[in-house]
Amino acid sequence: MTQRYSIPAIALHWLIALLIVSAFALGVTMVDIPGITPTKLKYFSWHKWIGVTVLGLACLRLLWRLTHAAPPQPLGMPGWQKMAAHGLHGLLYVLMFAIPVSGYFYSLAAGVPVVYLGVLPLPVLIEPDPALKPLLKQVHYALNMAMLAAVALHVAAALKHQFIDRDGVLKRMLP
Repeated sequence: MTQRYSIPAIALHWLIALLIVSAFALGVTMVDIPGITPTKLKYFSWHKWIGVTVLGLACLRLLWRLTHAAPPQPLGMPGWQKMAAHGLHGLLYVLMFAIPVSGYFYSLAAGVPVVYLGVLPLPVLIEPDPALKPLLKQVHYALNMAMLAAVALHVAAALKHQFIDRDGVLKRMLP
């Protein structure tokens, strides 16, 4: 019998995944809107709000994961695959923190404070910095491209386990 992740771990996984896909789609869409329009500003706000939410949920997820062991990998899984899975999951956790933080600092460097849900101003940790702004923009973009690649690899591995190996790995995380 396949051991499963706990219900909170599954809920956090899928909620964060949905939010990351939404933030990525908004990010791609909003930067393609020319000029400064009400729609573009609205998308930027939503993008930031989703990022802050992902960061908060990632904190909860990490706390949950540190106090609740993951189910064991299948017995027949090769050691290199176990190491690769562990490394990829570690990278995904790092990116769940690094991307929202880089976006937050990018906004601050651009002189645009982040006001969560339009009501809760987040602390201004750095002053506007025109020299730092393009660097943080590049960092935020590069981290997002790394997340895109990592998520694609994660999904491909899950599908491989489901349809080729048929070892129940995917079923451990399905609702």
